Amino acid sequence: MSSPAPDTLKVNGKTYSVSEKHRDMLLVDYLRETLGLTGVKKGCGIGACGSCTVVMNDKAVKSCVIKVGKAVGKEVLTIEGLESEKGELHPIQQAFIDAGAIQCGFCTPGMILAAYALLRETAGPTRTDIRQALKGNLCRCTGYQQIVDAVETAAELLDRKKD
Repeated sequence: MSSPAPDTLKVNGKTYSVSEKHRDMLLVDYLRETLGLTGVKKGCGIGACGSCTVVMNDKAVKSCVIKVGKAVGKEVLTIEGLESEKGELHPIQQAFIDAGAIQCGFCTPGMILAAYALLRETAGPTRTDIRQALKGNLCRCTGYQQIVDAVETAAELLDRKKD
């Protein structure tokens, strides 16, 4: 992974020049308001609910507690960046649908990105690993069983894709 220039931010594979006026914005606001990436949800605003989770340099982070200035020079992935160039869903997204792990959908992008970061780091995670990786993401609709099932299924799908 090549790092973007120090005055830029790479989001979903595209490089953006970051002006001085944007550096003090919260990353969630920059992504939603400046870049129009509304898949990033703004929930609690204090990093407790996980709805604003994005992947920054391969780690799941809460974008509501990070200033753009701290993200400059890094790579950020939002839910919009998971879709393939052909418009196909990522296997994690499909697994969430298939497992019934989506109801209202508000927490879903953050959950999927937390799962993505886990599965980039850990092949074949245990259910305990999955629960640990998702512990910072709250869901009030589905309960967590279907979400854990979805991540477990996605891990299997991704493992098969490697073969």
